[in-house]
Amino acid sequence: MDKNTIIETERLILRRYELSDADDVVEGLNNINVTKYMAFAPYPYKKSDALEFINNSIEKNLYNFAIVLKSENKVIGGVQLRNIDYVQGTAHGGIWINEKYQGKGYGTEAWGARIKYAFEVLGLRRLENGYFKGNIKSWKMQEKFGYKKEGIKRKRYISLATGETVDECITGLLKEEWIDYNASHSKKETKD
Repeated sequence: MDKNTIIETERLILRRYELSDADDVVEGLNNINVTKYMAFAPYPYKKSDALEFINNSIEKNLYNFAIVLKSENKVIGGVQLRNIDYVQGTAHGGIWINEKYQGKGYGTEAWGARIKYAFEVLGLRRLENGYFKGNIKSWKMQEKFGYKKEGIKRKRYISLATGETVDECITGLLKEEWIDYNASHSKKETKD
């Protein structure tokens, strides 16, 4: 990812993580209600964990975006594109939002911007995502954008936060489904 890549939405900025984001990342991820739905985030989540994650993101030039709330200039979550395969036109990824900022539509706003970036800027044709069984909020958010359930990977991960072995529900979104979603939503907006 180009270090100058910035995605801006109405209320958010998605940008490369910076070392100065570590305290905000810890605030968001040192919460079992958030990390229990993540495969690779330990609990408790320490500053050393945040610094290792941020440094890894920078050094490996990963598509890990900090979600910055403009009104507070604060990192309230993160969204990523990973396992990008330009030959096949596919990618995976996830999202997390600080529990204090959930229920306000920030996750949906960031997720939509991520999808648009993947399809329009990176030229991908398919996004595969997932969610831990029981994480209904994640499924509902994905479903809003046209994602389809594609199956379950049984005992896919051992959650670092809980130590439990969890199933991952697999979802997928094709570029044409996203285009259809956008077309149907722009029609609704013009009617309002």
